[in-house]
Amino acid sequence: MELQKVRPADIEKRSFEIITEILGENQPDPAVEHIVKRVIHTTADFEYAENLFISPDAEKSFAEAIQNGGVIITDTKMALSGISKPALAKFGAEVQCFISDPDVAAEAKEREITRAAVCMEKAAKLNRPLIFALGNAPTALVRVCELVKEGTLKPALVIGVPVGFVNVIESKEMLMETDVPKIVARGRKGGSNVAAAICNAMLYHMGGRRGGPAANSPRP
Repeated sequence: MELQKVRPADIEKRSFEIITEILGENQPDPAVEHIVKRVIHTTADFEYAENLFISPDAEKSFAEAIQNGGVIITDTKMALSGISKPALAKFGAEVQCFISDPDVAAEAKEREITRAAVCMEKAAKLNRPLIFALGNAPTALVRVCELVKEGTLKPALVIGVPVGFVNVIESKEMLMETDVPKIVARGRKGGSNVAAAICNAMLYHMGGRRGGPAANSPRP
């Protein structure tokens, strides 16, 4: 097999061209293709073209929250590290993860629940627009849904893409039953890299880029 000759600056651009070619007639809705294709680019998994649910108000709500100094809350340090800080800084927004905070660990141990669930409770107390990007812990997503149903949390957007086997599908079904803006990877697939990719896709889009960003842009 002959290697493609691609300049380093063009590798990402060419990757998105290949994704478009492989999708063929099954192109995503133009309104959300930048999200779907970035997730495929991150995972090399074309099933995301079928299993990503993106509510009609998801991206608008995300943009409004970011433009108003919102906070993206992640359930892992991996997702936090993968989300573009320069893109967030342009809008005065930020990303936080409380999973390693000593108070979170202590409370989780005392109550015998996961640190991820306690993280969501801590985030809910922030007086800023909140976006939850959850790619690892179903318990985090379940707690967010519970807080929404209790009326104590009204997130701008919930990205529910935990990966795995125990309560993964169930937690996503709980999110689907809420009326909050949402992006969900239906089924067992997902991950912190997927959560970060979804955030970056929308951040890049806010910056005027469609499809794949310039090769020197941050990416998970």
